[in-house]
Amino acid sequence: MEAAEIRPLPGVPALVVTDSPGRSGTTLVISDVHLGYGATRDRPDGPPPASIDDLSDHVLDAIRSAAAGTLLIAGDVKHPIVGVPAALRPGVRRFFATLLAAGLGIEIVPGNHDVGLGRALPREVVLHRPSGVLHRGVGIFHGHRWPSDRVARASRLVAGHLHPGVRLAPTVDDPTGKRRCWVRLEAPIPESARGPRPPSGALQEVVILPAFNPIAGIESLNREKPRRGRSFLVHRFLGRGHARGFLLDGTDIGELAGLTPEPDAPPASGPAPRRR
Repeated sequence: MEAAEIRPLPGVPALVVTDSPGRSGTTLVISDVHLGYGATRDRPDGPPPASIDDLSDHVLDAIRSAAAGTLLIAGDVKHPIVGVPAALRPGVRRFFATLLAAGLGIEIVPGNHDVGLGRALPREVVLHRPSGVLHRGVGIFHGHRWPSDRVARASRLVAGHLHPGVRLAPTVDDPTGKRRCWVRLEAPIPESARGPRPPSGALQEVVILPAFNPIAGIESLNREKPRRGRSFLVHRFLGRGHARGFLLDGTDIGELAGLTPEPDAPPASGPAPRRR
């Protein structure tokens, strides 16, 4: 299957995937929504601008801008890692009810924070395996574990998990100076023990989504190496080439030194061997 066209939605941490004109042929892909991030006993839906109602409004605004008919969330729908706490369940149900009421098809590739999510989802929501999905010819997975062979060898890969960003000079309005960013690279398609060899010289485009939740943590990729737990995505996928960063407004911020391939990085031809 030939991969669909992909493009970032200007000013929004969302990717538009289109394989045919019209709403039915367009999907909006987001990642790291982290429903319930920053929640307290008095405010179980989280603080603004990342409350559950705020986030559903942001999603609907992006859907309208992209004229999309399907929403695909590439992992970490909720913030609590295991299960859905009782205080968060009404908000999760309201989030999806709001989106379904807009006539959206909704699909989810679970992330590392989505253990037990399925019990809180409406039956209309499609929950894929954590190994990812080939959607309109684009391989989509979260990034915390190795995707299926079919997904990993797609000509275009999309993942989240890393919460990529850069640290710029702080200002009064932005004292931390941290900004969310996209990460993109092209690298040879990895060979696999299964399936035919990729064509000689074939390149694979890898795109890492910024976190959709505006107050979730950000990895400053121009200042530091990604923390433990996210190094898998870097070493096994981004470490195959020279990654560039782009701010949400499209500004090219150049090559990300924190993702430069290292001599001792493991090969990207398949899953890392198990330790005995």
